[in-house]
Amino acid sequence: MHDLGIVLPNAPRPFGAYVEAVQSGGLLFLSGMLPIRDGKPQYVGRLGKELDADAGRDALRTATLNALSAAKELIGSLDRVSKVIRVGVYLATSGDFYNQPIVADAASELLRDVFGEDKTSVRSVFGVASLPLGLPVMLEVTFEVNN
Repeated sequence: MHDLGIVLPNAPRPFGAYVEAVQSGGLLFLSGMLPIRDGKPQYVGRLGKELDADAGRDALRTATLNALSAAKELIGSLDRVSKVIRVGVYLATSGDFYNQPIVADAASELLRDVFGEDKTSVRSVFGVASLPLGLPVMLEVTFEVNN
């Protein structure tokens, strides 16, 4: 990742009674990752109202970096990831925001760049009325990992 100029932040900490990542067999499930840095929200608001698609992409990139950090903390090395299985992107939007795929591509592109085209996942994108803490994006990722 250093060759891509990517520096991972500290792994995020839960805001409630849950853990950030759980491994079951060869699958690693991540909780909803948020655009948080050092425990503080980086963006607040809804896409299409307080924030535009570019801010949404940046927020989602932050959430994706947090996902990578959480995964690395649990499994020790991202080299153990053999496939990105599924990405779920939740976007808090106003009723007339329709650029969800463009925003969601920020996560898909970063994961593709880190793990390679052959490990690209399926993806679902959901526009929702609100997300925890008033944040604009939330990301769920499932990885396949080698033991």
